[in-house]
Amino acid sequence: MKVCIVSACLLGIPCRYDGKAVADLSEKFKRMKYLPVPVCPEQLSGLPTPRECCEIAGGDGFDVIANRAKVITRTGSDVTDYFIRGAKLTYRICKMVGADAFFAKNFSPSCGVERIYDGSFTGNKKKGIGVTSAYLKEKGISVCCVDVLAEK
Repeated sequence: MKVCIVSACLLGIPCRYDGKAVADLSEKFKRMKYLPVPVCPEQLSGLPTPRECCEIAGGDGFDVIANRAKVITRTGSDVTDYFIRGAKLTYRICKMVGADAFFAKNFSPSCGVERIYDGSFTGNKKKGIGVTSAYLKEKGISVCCVDVLAEK
């Protein structure tokens, strides 16, 4: 059985910024012969749950890692360091458990795979990737949108 890292909110763990889970996709991972390891990069970083909504301002996750963009809260606090710390700790877990894949959902400033919010807190979305997904990609971990599970 292959081991993968999964955004914890997708395994029924109420860890999103609003204190909720997205879904419990555990059975789908079992059918795909994956052992899913739940990880919430934002909680790993030390951010509380619930927490203030965050978006990437000035780019996407790759830009945050390169210090060209910031992660900010709705009230303007800079939480970039937390998001980078969460990404690095998630990578450490990938290495510890031998995972070569990360399954996440779109729109999260940490886990967004293909699309994120645009940083304006107006609900607008744009093409881009979250901080953890970008960091893992840079380290050679496969980053997959959980939407592919609907096809399985």
